[in-house]
Amino acid sequence: MAAPIVQPRLRSGSNNVQLDAEGRELIADVREDEEQNVKLQETIELLLAAGYFRARIKGLSPFDKVEIIGSIEHFNLTFSLTIFSLTEKIVAVLPRMKCPHRIEPHQIQGLDFIHIYPVVQWLVKRAIETREEMGDQIRAFSVWQFNKHHQTPQDIEFESQKPNSVSSGKIKDVYRPQRKYRRAETHKLKDEESRIQSTLLEYGRRHGVSTLSRTDKESEKNNKKKAIAAGLQAGDEEKDLEEMRKQEERKIQSLMKGLAAMETEEGRIAAAMVGSIVGLQSDEIEQIASEYAGRQSELQLGDASDKLSGTQQHQRTVASLNKQIKNSEKKKEKITPDHADLKKSHEEAEAKLAEVQALAEKINQEMEKLEGLETEENKEVLQKLRGLVAKNESLKKQEQEFRTQCKEEMAKLQQQVADLKSAAGQGVGELSERDQLIAKQFEADQAKLQKIRLLLARKNREISQLQRKMDEVPSRAELTQYQRRFVELYNQVNNTHRETKQFYTLYNTLDDTKLYLEKEITLLNSIHDNFQQAMASPSSTQQFLKQFEQMVEGIKGTKL
Repeated sequence: MAAPIVQPRLRSGSNNVQLDAEGRELIADVREDEEQNVKLQETIELLLAAGYFRARIKGLSPFDKVEIIGSIEHFNLTFSLTIFSLTEKIVAVLPRMKCPHRIEPHQIQGLDFIHIYPVVQWLVKRAIETREEMGDQIRAFSVWQFNKHHQTPQDIEFESQKPNSVSSGKIKDVYRPQRKYRRAETHKLKDEESRIQSTLLEYGRRHGVSTLSRTDKESEKNNKKKAIAAGLQAGDEEKDLEEMRKQEERKIQSLMKGLAAMETEEGRIAAAMVGSIVGLQSDEIEQIASEYAGRQSELQLGDASDKLSGTQQHQRTVASLNKQIKNSEKKKEKITPDHADLKKSHEEAEAKLAEVQALAEKINQEMEKLEGLETEENKEVLQKLRGLVAKNESLKKQEQEFRTQCKEEMAKLQQQVADLKSAAGQGVGELSERDQLIAKQFEADQAKLQKIRLLLARKNREISQLQRKMDEVPSRAELTQYQRRFVELYNQVNNTHRETKQFYTLYNTLDDTKLYLEKEITLLNSIHDNFQQAMASPSSTQQFLKQFEQMVEGIKGTKL
């Protein structure tokens, strides 16, 4: 249902309002036109269909029924109400609203509904589109406000059953199946029954002949008479069941041999992984730790800068920049030796390249000389000579590569011999010390990880608190809605106050009228009662007339 709209009035001091000699507003003379009346009715019907029910009031003038200012405010378009105080501003605002229809101020004042109707029709269309866009948002906001202060029976039932559900979930987590063992060689189990039995044993459960024997014993207890009657058969069945039970136990024992404890296996894997990380990626870990410390300091600086003043924030920024400069200088100091080595190697490579280029140029010159000396007579000799030279060069190259390969293999063999000697001299002691170092490093990393998790949890709590505070601050759309509702409430209160003042004025006027009528009735009754007595004698008649003239003069004085 559409909210009531209070239409803003033009100010008496406006240039567009004409006043008479007594200060009353002059109403523009509008010619009666049948086509204009038809368009007026169509406009009113269109506004009623759009929810603008003020147009239904019969006591209002056509200008009040079809007022574009109230229509625009009613249709939830984002424009301030104060800019529509004058007709010229209405005309100026419509192009800003991208209205395809143009209208002039005199057409609005003169109630030219032929030109007003397309504008109102476009406003109604925009209003429907705006309602569709804002409907879901307002509905969601209303539901959120309702859920914030009230609860439905389903919510109350859910809250009452929530502790039981949580406790039952915890109980299920406590008693859920937990893996205690893990089979090292799963590919050795071929048949499906063995795989099922192994899986149940990994979770600490046993299933097989033993369960069958229990059910058979219970059935034997319940059917003692049948067991006594078939004693021999029962004895044979018990022997068979005992044999099957023993086979089942042997099978379970064989399966248990291939299972390893879950915690020990995971501990070994974790230790091996930590050892490989520490041994192979120590430089990367150090670099990541330094980057993390820098990022953490930046985050702390960013969080604290919101709470500090401008000077303190500037000091923190300067300190952070100085720290970054120091880190960059340290990196520069580390990189400088490498840069010098690379520069030196680059210069050497350039020198070698220059030598090779000079040699190549020299060879080309010699080749050109040889080609100049080549004739038909010595052509075969020169070709043979070229082949021998190329073969000599290839043999030299192969010899050099073979020597390099032999040197590398000799170095590898010497290193292996040294490693074997050191391993034979130190024995198992080094392995245990290495394991201890890995375990210590693992514990230190775990402690760091726990601290980092605590810091992360603290930051998450702070973020959630800030998010809740941000949610408590109303958005621009909410503030706009509040402002619109306050304006409507103010207009309603203003109208109610104006009507109340009119009622008071009417009451005082009627009360004064009543008082004067009572005085008039009293005077007429007095005249009627004394008329016969006054007409009895001439003197009394003369006195009665004088009194009557005095009363008439008093009434005239009261009017003045």
